[in-house]
Amino acid sequence: MRLTTKGRFAVTAMIDLALRGDDGPVTLSGISERQKISLSYLEQLFGRLRRCRLVDSVRGPGGGYCLARPVEQISVADIIRAVDEPMDATQCGGKENCRDEDRCMTHDLWATLNVKMYEYLNSVFLSELVERHRGKMGAGAVVLKDARRIGPRPRARVVAKAA
Repeated sequence: MRLTTKGRFAVTAMIDLALRGDDGPVTLSGISERQKISLSYLEQLFGRLRRCRLVDSVRGPGGGYCLARPVEQISVADIIRAVDEPMDATQCGGKENCRDEDRCMTHDLWATLNVKMYEYLNSVFLSELVERHRGKMGAGAVVLKDARRIGPRPRARVVAKAA
């Protein structure tokens, strides 16, 4: 299980759009050039994003795309679901027929991982990613609403003071 380029590129393109959308519609050719993503691939992704009402298209001179909702209301999970990105750690797609029509011994583990992944992706909003990119959060800062959900706890470091 891994996030493919479809999901990664869609999130990247949406961040680019959110960063530049205050100045009016953003062209896909501009996003393509800045992010080094194929224009035809972006056209496919934005068709899906538009159908899921995450972006609106503006035709004509000065046209392009703009966000259909405020950045605070668009989660990473919304974007990934819009481009049909499968994120399923189970082998059976949740049907519980992992092993010759029976559940495998680790089915619950992988099904729980699916839930946790979507909980996390639903908790990260486009606004946070934009702020982080703009540097408002400081270099290397990571915004997590509940850090306990993401991996082990950080170890305490003991720092000795010089005498």
